[in-house]
Amino acid sequence: MKAYDGMYIDGAWRPAAGPDVIEVVNPADEQVIATVPAGTAEDVDAAVRAARAALPAWAATPPAERAARLAALRDVLAARQDEIAGTVTAELGSPPKLSQAVHAGVPIAVAGSYAELAAAYAFEERTGNSTVLHEPVGVVGAITPWNYPLHQIVAKAAPALAAGCTIVVKPAEDTPLVARLFAEAVHEAGIPAGVFNLVTGLGPVAGQALAEHPGVDLVSFTGSTAVGRRIGAIATGMVKKVALELGGKSANVILPGADLARAVNVGVANVMSNSGQTCSAWTRMLVHRDQYDEAVELAATAAAKYGDRIGPLVNAKQRDRVRAYIEKGVAEGARLVAGGPESPRERGYHVSPTVFADVTPEMTIAQEEIFGPVLSILRYEDEEDALRIANGTVYGLAGAVWAGDEAEAAAFARRMETGQVDINGGRFNPLAPFGGYKQSGVGRELGVHGLTEYLQTKSLQF
Repeated sequence: MKAYDGMYIDGAWRPAAGPDVIEVVNPADEQVIATVPAGTAEDVDAAVRAARAALPAWAATPPAERAARLAALRDVLAARQDEIAGTVTAELGSPPKLSQAVHAGVPIAVAGSYAELAAAYAFEERTGNSTVLHEPVGVVGAITPWNYPLHQIVAKAAPALAAGCTIVVKPAEDTPLVARLFAEAVHEAGIPAGVFNLVTGLGPVAGQALAEHPGVDLVSFTGSTAVGRRIGAIATGMVKKVALELGGKSANVILPGADLARAVNVGVANVMSNSGQTCSAWTRMLVHRDQYDEAVELAATAAAKYGDRIGPLVNAKQRDRVRAYIEKGVAEGARLVAGGPESPRERGYHVSPTVFADVTPEMTIAQEEIFGPVLSILRYEDEEDALRIANGTVYGLAGAVWAGDEAEAAAFARRMETGQVDINGGRFNPLAPFGGYKQSGVGRELGVHGLTEYLQTKSLQF
């Protein structure tokens, strides 16, 4: 076990203001692997003050120079990819291949995309007799989750830095080690002191202090809708900008004529990836009544293959939460066709890949975000019924549509109340905006849309 000390503030590692620490646990074997400081409001204040002091110079830095620093950051992340992957595996429990390809690989791509955008974006434009300036919002307070611990930091920090903002990041307490690696990478990339700052700590202490700090101009939060509501209320009350990427209960709609086997297998893989701990996972599979039984059989077979291939959930609380949802599904009359609430291993926070059939739209497991490897399969009568079910939750983050004809799938997707839809297994695009409708959030991440979240406009009339 390693005891880490200090917060990354104003370009250096500084001792924490208080003595308390957070234990970092490997969810695969329940062993404590490290401790990090539990930051206080005093630590947050020091970080925000550093960010505020660094803001004028960084905001005035030419975009090409900011782009160069981001390119250097991308290169450092690429050079340390193996170390990043190993760290995520240790603190999140992610299988090594997933850690390498997704948890380490995607942030490299995102950082690179913002290096290119910072160099190419028109921060100044003419319209009629006016010049419109796109200027940095100011100091950003970023509160990030544990499910994609590095990606979520990069998805906030990279566009903020590209825009000319300075930032204070409070990472999730379950996964602070890769956040520390990112701070080291920022330092190695030559990003000036105070531009990026890191404070580890508990959400109700350090996270709340960051959201409430008067020196923060924009609060960017990714996490549960319940916490997002509280942060949104704090930010709105202080007239701060806010960006919220919250929960999801996404639908995977398989229309008649689609390649059923492919749609089901890709859908199961989507839900089981990262042990189901993905806010955009397609946890509701909607299948036409004539293909329903075949789809259920295919899904049960596919889920069984993931028994030893998925990692644990992040902590005991999350494991118990997912088990409770599985038990609730059984109690409400859903039919268990794979998995169940019993732990598949003696140690670690594991949950078996689970599939429910005969799920109706009003059931708890079809309405609430479970955040575990649990798939619900729902039957629909016709296309209008499928649309009603797909749109019938408070969420609207992501989704998928499969059809024999791409145009047919796209037409259905246009009517879905959700922020991102994959058509016939469309690939991830780091330049495409990501974010939710309804209670899935406010604002967008990634690409140009993610950059503009951190900009404000000024017009000069001539």
